[in-house]
Amino acid sequence: MLLFSSAQAAERPNIILMMVDDMGFSDLGYHGGEINTPNIDALAHGGVRFSQFYNSGRCCPTRATLMTGNHPHQTGIGHMTLSPGKKPGKAKPPAYQGYLNQQCVTIAQSLKRHGYATLMAGKWHLGQADQSCWPLQRGFDKYFGCIAGATRFFHPEEPRGMTLGNEQVPEPASTTTEAFYTTDAYTDHAIRFLSEHQADGTTKPYFLYLAFTAPHWPLQAFEDDIARYRGKYSQGWDALRESRFQRQIDSGLIRKGTKLSPRTPKIPDWDSLDANKRDEMDLKMAVYAAMVDRVDQNVGKLVAHLKQADSFDNTLILFLSDNGGCQEGGMLGRGEFHDVEQRNQQTNNSYGEAWANASNTPFRLYKHFAHEGGTSTPFFMHWPEMIQPRKDWFRSPAQLIDIVPTLLDVAGATHPEQFNENAIPALDGISLRRAFTGDRLDRSEPICVEHENNAFVRDGDWKLVGRGVSPAAGVVHARWELYNIASDRTETADLAKSHPALVKKMSDHWAEWARRANVYPKTARKR
Repeated sequence: MLLFSSAQAAERPNIILMMVDDMGFSDLGYHGGEINTPNIDALAHGGVRFSQFYNSGRCCPTRATLMTGNHPHQTGIGHMTLSPGKKPGKAKPPAYQGYLNQQCVTIAQSLKRHGYATLMAGKWHLGQADQSCWPLQRGFDKYFGCIAGATRFFHPEEPRGMTLGNEQVPEPASTTTEAFYTTDAYTDHAIRFLSEHQADGTTKPYFLYLAFTAPHWPLQAFEDDIARYRGKYSQGWDALRESRFQRQIDSGLIRKGTKLSPRTPKIPDWDSLDANKRDEMDLKMAVYAAMVDRVDQNVGKLVAHLKQADSFDNTLILFLSDNGGCQEGGMLGRGEFHDVEQRNQQTNNSYGEAWANASNTPFRLYKHFAHEGGTSTPFFMHWPEMIQPRKDWFRSPAQLIDIVPTLLDVAGATHPEQFNENAIPALDGISLRRAFTGDRLDRSEPICVEHENNAFVRDGDWKLVGRGVSPAAGVVHARWELYNIASDRTETADLAKSHPALVKKMSDHWAEWARRANVYPKTARKR
């Protein structure tokens, strides 16, 4: 049944939601990076750029909220999605089952009920073992991509291979004149789906979710893309952090007077590495940069298609990263890089913590953590018919929970209280419509996040955050840290001891949210 009552008064634009994977806060050009991203930068400057937007700290919890508007624990992905071939352990409660449950509704399911065509290309990562969790079974009309999480870019193979619709594609064909590459293939299938939609002669608007796996490990890119960055990182991570930080200050992304966070302890001085290791590390960052560059090339290809199809002006485009830069793989990374053939056959080669610290400039910590380095993401919205280019950054804090309400708002769609006879949790997020015109968001409740025993609550300028603060046994209050983000965005001056009443108030709020959002229990109750 299609529901148009509220939709008749809404704008009902086409919607494209783009996400990149494991990209740091400072990697894009408009966020201070030296990586060539003119197409993404142009979209950002042509719309509204958020300076404070939060993800959920990890790939699949972020995707769970992005797709449903609910907190990850409410969807069954309180920690991680199950790896291919694994089944949920008996000690795991439903909030941690590791795949999308039936007590949530995806934005594709909601928009489809309101007359939208729903299309997806890219990384799903919300459950693989049971096909009932797959995109076509959760509201999408068409799908091409990787149902699992990470996959090789040139040579994907099962159980982390490519899927078209519900069918595995054992040897996916290249969509370009070059070798098969997932970033290209995702975009080209997305464009194909859009072309087919237009060829149908339908007046339906469309929702496209384009979820790149880049620049998540394994780090693999085309050699000509890599060559453009070779040598650019030969000055090392400290020099890179300083130059990116200065550009962030100059652009107004980071306020003047903010301190650059100290380099993570144990990251070695660049000059302490021998010449061969410095060359290897330069290569690793060059491969990473080439992957981001390739994403931008494909964004440009998609924008060109929208303009050619005369649908660019009435398309709302949203762009973000799923978490902060990824430190996985050790201090200096892992895997082969100089041997090109071997590099492109590997499954988890990475650039390491030292470069991840630079990717997350000016913050500390990384993916997994609730501090700014783990949960801060570039985010913008672009819609020529409704959003005028804004010179200034939009500074009201927002989070993933706000994206579904925003899309429902512009589409005139509703979030159901029941779906397929299951009760559906209400949404905590708010529409970001006020940001279209630069007005401050009207948020009545603090923003709360929890992942892997790390957590935060953001209330106005105050942020209460902790590492290992929320284990299964309950909150460890001594691990909370308190920061005034307006004056200390980089979380360098912990004020918890000097504001005990505020810490208690915010901690109590987080605990109540955690109870309601199913953060607890984290282990199954004994019978």
